[in-house]
Amino acid sequence: MSELNAKFPATDVLIVGAGITGLAHAAEAVSRGLTVRIIDRDTRAAGASIRNFGHCCVSAQTGELLELATVAREGWLRHSARAGFFSVESGALAVARNSAEMAVLEELAALRGSGSVELAPAGRVREELSGGGDPAIVGGALLREDIRVDPRQAVGSMAAWLAAQPGVSFLWRTSYLGPDDAGTSASGTVTVRTSRGQLSAARVIVCVGHDLDYVHPEVAEPFEVNRCGLQMALVRPARPLDIRRAVLTGTSMLRYPAFAQTAAAAGLRTELETNSPELLAIDANLMLTQRPDGTLLIGDSHHTETTLDPFLDEATSDTLLDGAAKLLGAGPFTVLQRWQGIYASSPQQSFLVKELQPGVTAVSVTSGIGMTISFGLARKTFAQF
Repeated sequence: MSELNAKFPATDVLIVGAGITGLAHAAEAVSRGLTVRIIDRDTRAAGASIRNFGHCCVSAQTGELLELATVAREGWLRHSARAGFFSVESGALAVARNSAEMAVLEELAALRGSGSVELAPAGRVREELSGGGDPAIVGGALLREDIRVDPRQAVGSMAAWLAAQPGVSFLWRTSYLGPDDAGTSASGTVTVRTSRGQLSAARVIVCVGHDLDYVHPEVAEPFEVNRCGLQMALVRPARPLDIRRAVLTGTSMLRYPAFAQTAAAAGLRTELETNSPELLAIDANLMLTQRPDGTLLIGDSHHTETTLDPFLDEATSDTLLDGAAKLLGAGPFTVLQRWQGIYASSPQQSFLVKELQPGVTAVSVTSGIGMTISFGLARKTFAQF
């Protein structure tokens, strides 16, 4: 037995990756009374889990994704209360600025009912946008089931809460190098290699997101898992705003399945191709959320490759910021930060749960909805064991 194994005996579960998917699986293990060790190559979460809007987009999902998101919603609220991080159940606001966008919202509201999707007149939408808004606004919809957290606080708070639970430990600055060739032992434990030596557990769950190809290319490549890069910014508005809901636009309606699967979505795409080609050119999801300190998270563009260049395109940032300023009628903004978000993307499916060998499972969200479904996905993963 290595020195590391002597110091850290086998646990019921070993989680690789301390982003939100890994932490959600750790929390699910804790709820089942299991001992857990979490390892991560960094000293804190620094990837997709903190580079997003903090929006749990429940209402815009369909089918199994809606089921997972509904479970995840409850998980966010439960752990917000336990770990003490900001969360609000105020929902989201989808803004319509032309008849094509409004037609999508009307169709979705008819399908879901007002308890989930409530249509709002233009005046109500402007009130929701802190008394401002684009003069072109014709109406909108309140997405009742959506919630928000502050991504820069929530993930760190979750990790701190987990670290305080009995039977839970973290090993930071520890890289996962794959399962040991010996496979599952006679005692039913699996040993993996790490940058600090060997670790053992009855169950290993690999939650490394877009870096799956670094450790298990044999899984990432058949599922066409690549990296989706996006540009985002943190801004301070010129006047104080109070926007309690996540704000979506017509471009969002082309990205999220509940909108995109409506019959009216085809007309919306034609409308955007004609009048907003600059947004489609950067594959935009023009949306925003407000952090507790009043600043706004604004984004985002999308570009998918196996390896992403780190360089941000200022023209793309300008398109997004100008679009947000026009939407709110509240520019110009003071830009405080810009960054490149990265998440795993697969054209085949929205997430993958793949057994690599007995006792070792890879879990990745491959569609940019990790904040939306992670707690639900964790429950699904454990239910399959």
